[in-house]
Amino acid sequence: MTKANSNIAILGIGTAVPPYLIDQADTARRLVDALSDKPDSARWGRRIFKQCGVESRYTCEPNLLAEAAECRYLPSATPELAPSTSERMGIYKRESVPLGLHAARQALADGDVEPAAITHLITVSCTGQFLPGMDAAIVQQLGLAPTITRIPLNFLGCAAGLKAIGLSRQIVASDNNAHVLVVCVELCTLHIQPSGDRESLFAASFFGDGASACVIGAAKPPYQPLFELGKERSVLLPDCAEEMVWEVGNHGFDLYLSPHIPKLIGEFIPAEVERLCGEEELALWAIHPGGKGIIDILQNKFELTDEQTAHSLGVLRDYGNVSSATILFVLDAMRMHLQESGSDAVSGIALAFGPGLTAEMIKIAYVPATIARERGQQQADGAYV
Repeated sequence: MTKANSNIAILGIGTAVPPYLIDQADTARRLVDALSDKPDSARWGRRIFKQCGVESRYTCEPNLLAEAAECRYLPSATPELAPSTSERMGIYKRESVPLGLHAARQALADGDVEPAAITHLITVSCTGQFLPGMDAAIVQQLGLAPTITRIPLNFLGCAAGLKAIGLSRQIVASDNNAHVLVVCVELCTLHIQPSGDRESLFAASFFGDGASACVIGAAKPPYQPLFELGKERSVLLPDCAEEMVWEVGNHGFDLYLSPHIPKLIGEFIPAEVERLCGEEELALWAIHPGGKGIIDILQNKFELTDEQTAHSLGVLRDYGNVSSATILFVLDAMRMHLQESGSDAVSGIALAFGPGLTAEMIKIAYVPATIARERGQQQADGAYV
């Protein structure tokens, strides 16, 4: 009898960003120019842009780099000239698929997985929609099987990337031969609002554009450094429905983020982590950088070191919050560091948060290639009884 391989893992990761770099300091300068007739809003905007932990981000929209008088997304005396939702969705349709394909090809190459081996495709996005969707375009342009199982996760917010990873683990657990390709594409900057109110300025201060992808399956030779996936947990936090709101408006999507979100996460998440992990020691903390305040409060609650939060803060600094795509940026940076430092196998947790408030979490374990090969050999030696 042959024993099935049950080491479900992220086999490969890919990331991609659009070509236009947004420098945070320069953007703050242009924002202040746009708010010259609203000095209180200008002062508040300058402060939040400086304090949010972002130094650079990327955008698919070159007009966001224009000076205040020419930028249609910044506050102005003629807000009716701002791009409509229809125009923004046209840009999304044009830009999202190439970005997702770039990340997907990287993930397949990184995991040494052929497109023909992919049995399930999960596409994730909350910043745009069109039909036939991104899932159909990726199947056709990546050469995936036309009979592949397609699962679009749309409009679920920042937590959806980790939700897709957890769902992929469940799929592979039920079929050890399955390979799931997850593709997350978020063009958040398309929804910057031409308003000087605090909610709009806060949302404009730290979101960026990008795509990420991963392949999830049972670990098999040839072995690469990878993240094995353990149990996941999804929870809707009580009485928090109005703390994060994302609705379709006439000029893109209107986002409201309550200032109470970090406090609520600090209040509820420790008990949820304990329910998932018990007293297990967690060395790795892949925290979705939904904002610097969220990382800070979790660092305080769990007494994490600066090294344990460095990857989340680094992604926030260099890319901003890329919504659902961000967690794979964090895991990619973490894996690169662990590989370069010659780390042994080490376990931890990945966490992400979204509207609801929703918390997604999954146990992870970094496994270097040498240990993965040893495990594979042990399984091969004991495969027949």
